[in-house]
Amino acid sequence: MTSTDNAGTAPKPAAKDPWDLPDVSGLVVGVLGGTGDQGRGLAYRLARAGQKVIIGSRAVERAEAAATELGFGVEGADNAECARRSDVVIVAVPWDGHAKTLETLQKELAGKLVVDCVNPLGFDKKGAYALKPEEGSAAEQAAALLPDSRVTAAFHHLSAVLLQDESIEEIDTDVMVLGESREDTDIVQAIAARIPGMRGVFAGRLRNAHQVESLVANLISVNRRYKAHAGLRVTDV
Repeated sequence: MTSTDNAGTAPKPAAKDPWDLPDVSGLVVGVLGGTGDQGRGLAYRLARAGQKVIIGSRAVERAEAAATELGFGVEGADNAECARRSDVVIVAVPWDGHAKTLETLQKELAGKLVVDCVNPLGFDKKGAYALKPEEGSAAEQAAALLPDSRVTAAFHHLSAVLLQDESIEEIDTDVMVLGESREDTDIVQAIAARIPGMRGVFAGRLRNAHQVESLVANLISVNRRYKAHAGLRVTDV
């Protein structure tokens, strides 16, 4: 008779602490679209926090020029080289170039942890409004186009103005992180936490990405009304 038989049932393992996140300080983070406002801001904040960052662009000259301006050891490369050399790749390209960019980088992004932060939005005289891609969301489109990558979604609600403001030491906001693997979302949460004032919060699987991406349209309305750079905080966690 085994000890389990004697006890009746084996004790359940202790639940993992959701804030016990991995050390990501040694990972290389690539930013596709790193010369745009959002990508440039993320690259700056992560590099300033000590992360090794490579920014990618369709034009290597633009990427190299932006990297020189950012400093903190940031390097510039074309998108393919950026993807090849990075452990984690943040997709921060404009929505209208999202699918085409990822289609051309399927090989380079194979096996990589991809973090999609693209918000499919339209604009008219009434303001910003959410678009719904055929796949359901930008993140789900990325997962469909990159079957050999580990796709997550995060960094949607960050103000590019605050990210690039060198006078701001901390950015007081939470980052909603979505994905299919806890190991992957833990890594993304840990990367977000590298930026002072920021916290990554698990917010579900990729099927829930549409409403996270869409909320940016609401934040744009908030910002216009109150002349602000609003972010999010999740309470009681």
